[in-house]
Amino acid sequence: MTDLARTKDILSELIAFPTVSTDSNLDMIQHMGALLYDIGASVDIYADDSGTKANLFATIGPDRDGGILLSGHSDVVPVADQDWRSDPFQLYEADDKLYGRGTCDMKGFIAATLAMAPEFARRELSRPIHFAFTHDEETGCIGAQTLVSELKARGIKPGIAVIGEPTMMRIIEGHKGCCEYTTRFSGLEGHGSAPDRGVNAAEYAVRYVSRLLEIREELKGRAPGNSRFDPPWTTLNIGRVTGGVAHNVIVGKSEVEWEFRPVQSDDYDYVTSEITRYAETVLLPAMRAICPDASIETETIGEVTGLEPMPENEARDLVAGLTGSNDADVVAFGTEAGLFQSLGLSAVVCGPGSIEQAHKPDEYIELDQLSACLDMLKGLGRKVAA
Repeated sequence: MTDLARTKDILSELIAFPTVSTDSNLDMIQHMGALLYDIGASVDIYADDSGTKANLFATIGPDRDGGILLSGHSDVVPVADQDWRSDPFQLYEADDKLYGRGTCDMKGFIAATLAMAPEFARRELSRPIHFAFTHDEETGCIGAQTLVSELKARGIKPGIAVIGEPTMMRIIEGHKGCCEYTTRFSGLEGHGSAPDRGVNAAEYAVRYVSRLLEIREELKGRAPGNSRFDPPWTTLNIGRVTGGVAHNVIVGKSEVEWEFRPVQSDDYDYVTSEITRYAETVLLPAMRAICPDASIETETIGEVTGLEPMPENEARDLVAGLTGSNDADVVAFGTEAGLFQSLGLSAVVCGPGSIEQAHKPDEYIELDQLSACLDMLKGLGRKVAA
């Protein structure tokens, strides 16, 4: 069986696991763990507190620092209300493309690493090759955050991380962070004919949003002079504003869902400190002057650090040598790469398929992209052979 045929078979198995982020990924994790265990890899599975989600961390090769980590997330986005021409959880091949939810984002890369794992295991490796498969990337990189903490606690120190998000096998050495929040306002309901007697949560939510939009404009003036991002500044977006039950009722509760994508850590500090100061010193005193129990509470949905481009980057240099590419770029979308970079290792994003296909109906990956990924992984095996 060819490497590509083996990859297609594994990808078909992975697609059949409907690992939508709202559901369990345990069956897929256990299946991948069994494949790796059967070829002699050391395999650890870390369940979350609910017991319904898990990360997988496996190693082939010597027990030493400086290994090469191949990472992908196991979860996929929902297919509800999408018009697919075939079952999204059954691999479908047509016109040199493989269709199914997660084919490019990012089970195609995972399948390629698993297909090449037996070849890694047959070699005497000079440095370990690690496999890191996480849960809940699509909902805030939750799994990667806990896995990074686990690796720190265990003293495991890889040297390189390759995150196989779909980049058309381009090397990505930097991306913005992504910070997502839900801010909830609790006021005092009343009749619309007497607005001064209540605390209209929606009105305070609107004032909060207005301040966020002012901060968004201020961020444009904070763009680093050497920023390679498009746009070059930290962006901020209002995703959803809700509240109210009727035209003539003062709104008692309201919510604002918002996010920002920092290009530098100073912008994270600026946004969070400015909006917190405004809420605590301007909005809350006005609300509590009428209703002492009024509140503004912000829930952190996810805070994912960006991948910072580094002048010296062993991961970039290694992947460039394996792919023959001399170019490295930055992108606006986020990945788990920055979290692994926080371990002190070098990291890049490079994987098969196009981000343009991710999250859409009839998601697909092209066979030549899988072949290019397999070529990279084969080269990696040869590179680290003792």
